[in-house]
Amino acid sequence: MSRSLIYAANWKMYHPPAVATAFAERFLELTAPREHRALWFFPPAVSLQSVSRAMARRADISAGAQNIHWEEKGAFTGETSCAMVSGAGGRGALVGHSERRHIFGETDAETAKKVRALFAARLQPLLCVGEKIDEREANRTETVVARQLDAVLEGLPREHAAALVIAYEPVWAIGTGKVAKPADASAVHAFIRTVFQRHGVTSRIPILYGGSVNAGNALGLVAEAEVDGVLVGGASLDAEGWAEIVGMGG
Repeated sequence: MSRSLIYAANWKMYHPPAVATAFAERFLELTAPREHRALWFFPPAVSLQSVSRAMARRADISAGAQNIHWEEKGAFTGETSCAMVSGAGGRGALVGHSERRHIFGETDAETAKKVRALFAARLQPLLCVGEKIDEREANRTETVVARQLDAVLEGLPREHAAALVIAYEPVWAIGTGKVAKPADASAVHAFIRTVFQRHGVTSRIPILYGGSVNAGNALGLVAEAEVDGVLVGGASLDAEGWAEIVGMGG
């Protein structure tokens, strides 16, 4: 049986609603569902409903938010609640993306709150972890990734921990054109599984790789047994290019 793969598109601050709808229509023309393959789109919050509606006829496609707040409601200007995500047709959200951590100061403790809020709202968290270049050069990759995971997994019900999707995204590779070698990414993914095992989770957690993924390297990445898919930024912004990437692998 083919291995299940997840292809996730993070559109960052691109594609307003009209552009997102046009993308979706073209993407649907170019692709068909494939067995053991799930597709996720994470558009800007203002485009989430447009993408959710446009993709609704495809059971293999889900849409989610790029960020949420852990409170249900309140005076949190600029934030998005889980109920708002659900109301817009979203089925999950990214948590702890490196740009949230390193540009906006999101802490490990805040990622833990967001994961719990998503599970409470019956939404799927996709938790991002990864090291900066100075941490990699100091051989601290495992230390950093374990810290980020431990912050979320400590006290998290085991059934929720087992339902997480993880994206390993080395910060030094995001948007830089640099990419971890498939074997290097696979090694970190294998380490991530040992962290889950330490927390009592023995089932296989889907772990994606993110960081300058494109049509030229995606196939080599998903060919690794430890890599269960990809989280893609810039290369997911073009419908034709993204359709090519999601057609690769197993």
